[in-house]
Amino acid sequence: MGVMGTVWLTDEQQRAWRAYLRMQARLTAELNRQLQAESGLSLPDYEVLVQLTDAPAGRLRPYELQKLLEWEQSRLSHHLARMQRRDLIARQECHDDARGAYIAITGTGREAITAAAPGHVDTVRRLFFDHLDGDQVRLVEQLSGGVLAALDQPPSRKGTRRARRPGPQGR
Repeated sequence: MGVMGTVWLTDEQQRAWRAYLRMQARLTAELNRQLQAESGLSLPDYEVLVQLTDAPAGRLRPYELQKLLEWEQSRLSHHLARMQRRDLIARQECHDDARGAYIAITGTGREAITAAAPGHVDTVRRLFFDHLDGDQVRLVEQLSGGVLAALDQPPSRKGTRRARRPGPQGR
């Protein structure tokens, strides 16, 4: 136990955590670069368009989109405004709720994601899946599922104290 009861990461855990963070940051940067270069879409544009193409009628309420993307409301609002100016999405009236609206993919947005998807999938495959065998792919899914299940649990009261220690730990 460390300061104020904190259990610090072991050297092995810290190496694994930092490797994961580096991998995630580099994958995100490479995917963003590829999308920008080949389609003019950013990775966040692509993420929004994927959610809309997966939705019935190609539209979602803003709160639904926010929940699916796990973005802050202000980030979503600003990003949607930029996408709307580029005609990738449109705001549509919600007849059931006069104050509400839908965010809908436009024809331009659908064309953009249709054109971007093959290059994006090729890049995901080249940068990630081509380096894993079937057992490793299943392990990534299992590990991700376990962490996501834990994140879906209500926050625990124990272990919520923040301890200070010199140097970055578990960034």
